[in-house]
Amino acid sequence: MDEITLYNTKTRKKERFEPLDPDNVRMYVCGPTVYDRAHLGNARPVVVFDVLYRLLRHVYGPEHVTYVRNFTDVDDKINARAKETGRPIGEITAETTQWFLDDMAALGALEPDEMPRATQYIPQMIAMIEGLIADGFAYEKEGHVLFRVRKYEGYGKLSGRSVDDMIAGARVEVAPYKEDPMDFVLWKPSSDDLPGWESPWGRGRPGWHIECSAMSFELLGESFDIHGGGNDLMFPHHENEIAQSCCAHPEGEFARYWLHNEMLQVEGKKMSKSLGNFFTVHDLLEQGVPGEVIRFVFLSTHYRKPMDWTRRKAFEASETLREWAGMLGSNGAEELESLVPGEPLPEVVEALCDDLNTHAAIQILHKKSLEQRFGKRALRDHVSEIYSSQLMLGFDLRQHASALARADTFDGILRIVEAVGTELPELAEQLAKARQEAKQTKDFSTVDHLKAALVEAGVEVRMSKEGVELVPGPDFDPAKLEALK
Repeated sequence: MDEITLYNTKTRKKERFEPLDPDNVRMYVCGPTVYDRAHLGNARPVVVFDVLYRLLRHVYGPEHVTYVRNFTDVDDKINARAKETGRPIGEITAETTQWFLDDMAALGALEPDEMPRATQYIPQMIAMIEGLIADGFAYEKEGHVLFRVRKYEGYGKLSGRSVDDMIAGARVEVAPYKEDPMDFVLWKPSSDDLPGWESPWGRGRPGWHIECSAMSFELLGESFDIHGGGNDLMFPHHENEIAQSCCAHPEGEFARYWLHNEMLQVEGKKMSKSLGNFFTVHDLLEQGVPGEVIRFVFLSTHYRKPMDWTRRKAFEASETLREWAGMLGSNGAEELESLVPGEPLPEVVEALCDDLNTHAAIQILHKKSLEQRFGKRALRDHVSEIYSSQLMLGFDLRQHASALARADTFDGILRIVEAVGTELPELAEQLAKARQEAKQTKDFSTVDHLKAALVEAGVEVRMSKEGVELVPGPDFDPAKLEALK
């Protein structure tokens, strides 16, 4: 079995990945808050953890991996959007959820095994909060329920900061109902014009962090293997998840491996609306940038490094993908249509097993690299392995225009070779014989007919004292020779 190593944010080092149960490998990734289109930065963790999902499925088997990514469909941003537009909250969240799924599918991302909505797990959140209160880790005041941060000794270990440092360096909400400025909300009251659910503390709605703890517990258990997300979520979201989950279920470990992707820039600058370089995935797709190009640019940079989106990178990605797709059509249209993935190249799997080194995997799959390994002529014999390796990175290029064009070119060359080897020599002999007879009878009509038909088929007719030579030209169409048989 391939050995996977991953950089664990919790321990700040690369570690050998050893799942709790190889037959039940579990991963949770924080998903979007569904109130608007996903911007380019939102898409990076989706693509990163999609590659990890594919790798885990390859190593452990698809039936032994469970990937959960949530949708936050109760949030103040959603409430604000509903008030701004006058539309029902349910309508907004349903629409934007589907937008997200469509845009991520365009980037080649597989759908996770589970995609829970926060509003589906309100009872489980209430139950978890009740348990935290009963054990002294949370308290209720003025309709709010808050978590006692200082009660959990491990708080801050993920981000590497002490509670006092966090207070000094962060903007924390100071409220009369808080025992400590760092305490965070588990439950808050809702007015009549806001979404709300009945609870022991009155009508209200959950805080942001409790949803992921409740849903991961229900779907993956008190201990699971991997928790992922962007590094902007490390504090406070992931710190708060760890605190409330470990206190609610002390018998478990919560997540054993924490993975965080770095942020995204545009043309060397932070993406922001004020700089005019803010755009959504949908914006790029509408501008004609293919989803596989966006994905390729993402994966060209290691996930733990800042990624810079540039027009030049998008152009270069497009050119490379044309080359990759062309290799798939190397054996013609029939084999392209029936192409199935073989075993991926070991070097590609090895690169991905090394903390998702997608940059190295891409270098291995360049045409020049493959030609050096297999030889130019033998490359055609490894198309299924190349295809499988591309799929490991999330690229299915069978229907790409370059794959189809290369297949048509191959078939055309094959027809020419076959015609040159069989039909054209016979027709050359037929024309030479007709020419000899015409010299005797002075009737060149048959010769003219044959010559005209050959020219129409894209064949250059060369007649000399030595005989007749037929040379297929660039527009040669063997099908047009059928009438001469």
